[in-house]
Amino acid sequence: MTPKIPEKKDAVVLESPEDVAVAARVRDYAILLKPRVMSLVVFSGVAGLYMAPGRLDVWTALSAILYIAMGAGGAGAINMWYDRDIDLEMTRTQDRPVPAGRMEPKHALWVGTALSVISVVAMTFLVNKAAAALLALTIVYYVFIYTMWLKRRTPQNIVIGGASGAFPPMIGWAAATGGVDAGALALFAIIFIWTPPHFWALALYRCGDYAKAGVPMLPVVAGVRATKKQILAYSALLAPVTLTPVFLGLSGLLYAAAAVLLDAWLLVHALRVWRDDAETQEGTAKPMFLFSIIYLFLIFVFMMLDKALNV
Repeated sequence: MTPKIPEKKDAVVLESPEDVAVAARVRDYAILLKPRVMSLVVFSGVAGLYMAPGRLDVWTALSAILYIAMGAGGAGAINMWYDRDIDLEMTRTQDRPVPAGRMEPKHALWVGTALSVISVVAMTFLVNKAAAALLALTIVYYVFIYTMWLKRRTPQNIVIGGASGAFPPMIGWAAATGGVDAGALALFAIIFIWTPPHFWALALYRCGDYAKAGVPMLPVVAGVRATKKQILAYSALLAPVTLTPVFLGLSGLLYAAAAVLLDAWLLVHALRVWRDDAETQEGTAKPMFLFSIIYLFLIFVFMMLDKALNV
């Protein structure tokens, strides 16, 4: 007697080529908007919104956050359109949809322009004009001053251009208050001073990529030792800057203690980079780059937590 083979109840359904193509297209649109950069922009915008005096209604607050995300995504798309030539030369960027040929450059430009314009207009009419003006300034600064002017011309591109990444908490603050004061400027200063050591750590272990693409990052132009010196200097300068919210009365002892510990940890990373004589610098520069992301996230987390526990 032949044994009966049980039938499979769940058949494996393979995705159709159309489904695969749609998923790949969606993924390319997500990459086009630079989701990692956008997440940092949105998070710092939320921090500014939360730390500001006064409160917005939930709908207006969520709208402000959405428009900040749209503006960041739009600026990122325009950046990818403009930088497609150097992106093609760099290992970490050559698979982006525009340099890889999966998306027409003009399409990326139109997507970026549309998102940028819509975000500013919506912020103007649905939140307030001050937040909209700062959002517009952020987009213009990132696209025209950093991407089109500074990035390919000076090793100080990150120092001067870093202001574009420091505006989002000010946008959130302005969305909540209708203006900007010393508290908003303190949040701006933290990101502004954090940006150079963060990106120079990346540039140290990606130096070959930047040299190949002709981007005058500091280690390419001034050398490894000069870059390490600047990383150490900015990391040390960041410590008193992160304590500014305490001096202004925005934060208390919980944030102060967390900031001191995080600053010390960042400085340890900077010292390790300074002492590293290896050829690639990847053993110390890459850990510092990755930690600097966690560092900024925790700075704002403890700042908001401190305020929440002292309400």
